[in-house]
Amino acid sequence: MDFKDFIKKLGERVDSLKDQVNTEEATKNAFIMPFIKELGYDVFNPFEVVPEYTADVGIKQGEKIDYAILKDNEPVLLIECKHHALPLSINNASQLFRYFHTTKAKFAILTNGIDYKFFTDLVEPNKMDEKPFFYFNITDIKDVQIEELKKFHKSYFDFENIVNTASDLKYTNELKKLINQEISTPSVDFVRHFAKQIYPSIVTQKVIEQFSTLIKNSFTQQINDIVTDRLQSALAKETTNQQTSTDINEEEDDTRIVTTQIELDGFMIVKAIGTAECSPERIVYRDAQSYFAILFDDNNRKPICRLYFTEKRLQIGLFNENKEENKIELNKMDDLYKYSNELKYVIKHYMTQDN
Repeated sequence: MDFKDFIKKLGERVDSLKDQVNTEEATKNAFIMPFIKELGYDVFNPFEVVPEYTADVGIKQGEKIDYAILKDNEPVLLIECKHHALPLSINNASQLFRYFHTTKAKFAILTNGIDYKFFTDLVEPNKMDEKPFFYFNITDIKDVQIEELKKFHKSYFDFENIVNTASDLKYTNELKKLINQEISTPSVDFVRHFAKQIYPSIVTQKVIEQFSTLIKNSFTQQINDIVTDRLQSALAKETTNQQTSTDINEEEDDTRIVTTQIELDGFMIVKAIGTAECSPERIVYRDAQSYFAILFDDNNRKPICRLYFTEKRLQIGLFNENKEENKIELNKMDDLYKYSNELKYVIKHYMTQDN
């Protein structure tokens, strides 16, 4: 397994054990020490990892930070730990702030074993920033985040490389958060910016209210179109190789099966959701007379969902771990996105079985 596999495994382990870990010390032992180990450091080697690291800080003589990772006998990364049930905020990072400017460490992590926030001194030299430049949830970490985390691995740690990308990473994360906020709840200034470019008269409060909904819906549709376009070429290639076959318990007459455009559109949405967890080629479809099956690894024993789409009715069949199906009515195609968590969960379940 490579670094990505080890981090994904750790995330699964944390998710399965969190209800049994009841103290801060247990959080360190069960979650954070394994995390440090996956970064390539020997947690039992005091020349690499020092628990309860002490440095005199003004009147706070003898105050300790949970872990310091060393290089050439100097700390390069400080780690402050909290119990996994506690949310992370700037208010519980006071020790990191004090230690940051008294040591040679230029990076600091605030973590509860689930959420990880990485800090440096982009705003003012030798003073830890109030906002992290990088953060993730270990139980739901994305591949792109794993690539950023890999830079902190002992084998790849390069101070200049991290510093050079930290600023872009910080502002990219802030922009993504802002964009997501504007898409879900457009601000007045945001709505006005677009409305005044296309509305032929004065943009009044009534116009703002009207365009708020229009802009929100337009963004959703545009994102869906982008996802659809990107999947279209891959889908076209797959279509030539797809086997329109039967369910394991049901014989089908191929000549009576008609794959409709609305079924393909639904498939592309489900595939777009699923690619957050696995490679897109692992999500395929098999059409049948009575339903449209979406499968993991082209295995009809690994159903992701079934679509029951006609011109008059839209339904999705979701499966639990026992492969029991629950049919749900949809008002419109985009309602598939409401069940993203359920679809991702069943894919994760099959991937766990593979391991």
